[in-house]
Amino acid sequence: MGKQTEKIDNHSALILLSGGQDSTTCLAWTKKKFKEVVGITFDYGQLHKIEISSAKKIAKLTKTPLKIYKISLFKDFTKNALTDSSVKINAGGKNSLPSTFVDGRNHIFLSIAAIYAKQLNIHNIVTGVCQTDYSGYPDCRDNFIKLLEKTLTLAMDYKFKIHTPLMWLTKAKTVELAKKLKTINLLKYTHTCYKGSRPACGKCPACKLRLKGFKEAGIKDPIKYKI
Repeated sequence: MGKQTEKIDNHSALILLSGGQDSTTCLAWTKKKFKEVVGITFDYGQLHKIEISSAKKIAKLTKTPLKIYKISLFKDFTKNALTDSSVKINAGGKNSLPSTFVDGRNHIFLSIAAIYAKQLNIHNIVTGVCQTDYSGYPDCRDNFIKLLEKTLTLAMDYKFKIHTPLMWLTKAKTVELAKKLKTINLLKYTHTCYKGSRPACGKCPACKLRLKGFKEAGIKDPIKYKI
């Protein structure tokens, strides 16, 4: 039947750490659930390297081994506001995706993460994607994650489990989870702003969603804003 049918070892996990609010909350969740945690951060040609610096800082503070992996295909093949300064940031509409959507990003990230995880004998992969309060990205949806999990397991004959602890949480609930995990203070090192500002701009779609979540949760956001 192959290794894909074997019971997986739940001792360790690999987390995709972007340096943002969601992945940092997921890191705290992963640390609580698994004894050994390793992180991977992608340098994919994003305009704002501040998020990579944030990921490194958070990994260091939490004593999480971190792999930084560089890939160029998104900058080479796609046109979006995260890798191309000529593209204006917009939230999209009823029939259009946000300009910050990067075609294939989560697909490629998770596929590379799975390859790396297998080399480390890790079966569990954790990512901060969310379908409840999100920007309309199709690769954040639950059905995509479940199908990719099956595909990766078949592709490598190695059982993978992709954990998405934030999938059905609003931003407010994610903030509450961070508080429960005693990681609110760690969020002051995270980066969310699409404009790469620090202090954060407070006006881009990512900042607005983050601010909304903290406000609804009744908890003060530890990062600073220009507004």
